[in-house]
Amino acid sequence: MEGQRNHTEDERSFMRRAIALAQKGIGYADPNPLVGAVIVREGRIIGEGWHARYGEAHAERNALAACTEDPRGADIYVTLEPCCHQGKQPPCTQALIDAGIARVFIGSSDPNPLVAGKGVAQLREAGIEVIEGVCKDECDEMNKIFFHYITHKTPYVILKIAMTADGKTATRAGLSKWITGPESRRHVHMTRKRCMAIMIGIGTVLADDPSLTCRIEDPRDPIRVICDTNLQIPMDSQLVITARKIPTYIATCSADSRKAAALRELGVNVLEMPSADGRVDLRALMRRLGSLGISSVLLEGGAALHEAALRAGIVQHVQTYIAPKVFGGVSAKPAVGGLGVYEVGEAYRLTPASVSRLGDDVLLEYDVEG
Repeated sequence: MEGQRNHTEDERSFMRRAIALAQKGIGYADPNPLVGAVIVREGRIIGEGWHARYGEAHAERNALAACTEDPRGADIYVTLEPCCHQGKQPPCTQALIDAGIARVFIGSSDPNPLVAGKGVAQLREAGIEVIEGVCKDECDEMNKIFFHYITHKTPYVILKIAMTADGKTATRAGLSKWITGPESRRHVHMTRKRCMAIMIGIGTVLADDPSLTCRIEDPRDPIRVICDTNLQIPMDSQLVITARKIPTYIATCSADSRKAAALRELGVNVLEMPSADGRVDLRALMRRLGSLGISSVLLEGGAALHEAALRAGIVQHVQTYIAPKVFGGVSAKPAVGGLGVYEVGEAYRLTPASVSRLGDDVLLEYDVEG
């Protein structure tokens, strides 16, 4: 394919620098992708930039603006194919053409139908050499959320489970603080920062009265989404009383218009949803959230919601934190509830796990096979 070739170690090094810059936009760029850019002349970096926040300048324009010398004739390394359409920002392809950039090294192709190869074509038509696929796997991995959202118009859903070595998420008394250690909990809050929204079921609200905030340095609180089929949420719950500070959505099938109106008066967004199996239709909810511009959801619900989400086929990724503890007991809560599958062949299939150590805990990460 045109523009595809073996890449040098220097080229991969500059692209990895662009990847590191792109990650500075985590929690702020979405629903846009994470993008970094590095401008190089004769082996020297003369400008760097990243997409810092949704609605603000893109990485390429920030890198051009930061140049310490005229970029004419220089190379640019950018983690994602430059945009060629007018959105909240003007097209980056034109900025690169106007700046006289000689070569453009690209990590990922952009699946957005408004771009999808058109950016590369426009650059080549202007006489700019384009080299594609530099550190492609790393660049693609960084924007899995954006790629899913832009192609499916629904959020990328991460199912988070914190459990003991014997698969329990609470003792038989319902106690779960704290199963995992501080390193795992910090990692969860980093994921909360990256995801646009966090979703739980009404059972978790009634049991824990959570705030669902992000508690790390430089936090970004996610939008809160509560699946509450019968609109049972207490009016004095933390989620309700802070709804004017942090956007909060309640998905319900209830016809209780009086309570819905009272919640809206307090700043809660009440989403009236169709039902499926007597509960909120999760597939319909994902379509609704996608239409609201929510590109990713961290699912931290209880066992019942976890099972319903897997059964509905809305989960793309699973993060399982395993603590070196055993609770035991048939009445201790499992990670996934419901009746479960009947046949072994009916199991929800996951890709082979990546494994990380977080203090004394182990983190297993899987993609859900579609």
